Amino acid sequence: MIAAGLSRIAGLRVEAVAFALVAALVGLCLLLPGGRQLLGKLVEAMVAAAKSALGVGVACALVGILIGVATLTGLASDLARMVLTFAGDSLLLALLLTMLACLVLGTGLPTIPNYIITSAMAAPALLDYGVPLIVSHMFCFYFGIMADLTPPVALTALATQAIARVSHITIGFIATKIAIAGYVVPFIAVYAPELMLQGGNWLDTAYVFGKALLSICLWGAAASSWLLGPLHPVERVLAVIAAFLLVLAVPLTDELGFAIALLVGGAHVWRLRRVSPPRAD
Repeated sequence: MIAAGLSRIAGLRVEAVAFALVAALVGLCLLLPGGRQLLGKLVEAMVAAAKSALGVGVACALVGILIGVATLTGLASDLARMVLTFAGDSLLLALLLTMLACLVLGTGLPTIPNYIITSAMAAPALLDYGVPLIVSHMFCFYFGIMADLTPPVALTALATQAIARVSHITIGFIATKIAIAGYVVPFIAVYAPELMLQGGNWLDTAYVFGKALLSICLWGAAASSWLLGPLHPVERVLAVIAAFLLVLAVPLTDELGFAIALLVGGAHVWRLRRVSPPRAD
C-alpha cells in the first residue's frame, strides 16, 4: 500500500518503488546494530518459503491438468448436472450429494489444490439453489478438508496409527464420531448465511451463532452419549432431533428445536439428580 501511494506521487511504477523501499531497508539494516543477523534470517526465511512453494506449485500444476481433463471431458458439468437431477427441488438432498462428492474429490489433496478442485467441480451445483457464492465455495472446501478425517482413507489417522497400534480405519471411525458435530457447521451456514456475515445485521449473526453453538453441543452429546453425565437413549434421540431442527431454517424448526433442547436438558439434569447419591453433611 505504501509503495502504491508513493508510486502515484512520484509517477513511477509500483515495482520500482517497492524495490527502492526494500533496498532502503537493507541499507538501514547494514547500519543498525544486529542488522546483519536480521538480514541473514530474512534470507533464510525467503529460501525456506521458496522451497515450500515448490510443492504447492507442483500440486497446483497437477490439479490444473485434472481440472482441464474434467472440463474437456464434461465431467465437471456432469457432476453438477447429476446433483441437480437427483436432488430435484430439495436443497437438503443437494447438500448431502455435494458433501459426498467433496469428500471423494478432496481425498489425499493438500489444502490449496483441494479448494481448487472442489470449488470448480462441486460448488456450481449449489449456485442453482440460490446459495450465496462464498457460502457454496466454503461448503465444498470445508468438506474437501474433512475428507482427510473421513474413512476409508482418513489420512490424518495415519499419523496416530503407530502410536495407537490399531488400524487407521478404526481410528478414522472414532475420529469421525468425535467430530460428527463439525459436519453440521456448513449446513447451518447454507440455511443461515448470517453465520458467515452474508446478510442481516449483527443481531441476526449473534442469533445464528448461538443457535449453531447449541446445535453443535447437541450433536456432540448425541454422538458421545454424554452431556453432564451419561445420556439416556431417549435423551440421545431427542438431542439428535433438536440438533437437526436447529440446522434447518424453515418455519417453526427453530422453535421446536429450542423446545426439545430445553426438554432434553431439563430431563437430563432431573434424572442425574435423582440417581446421584445424597451428600453427607
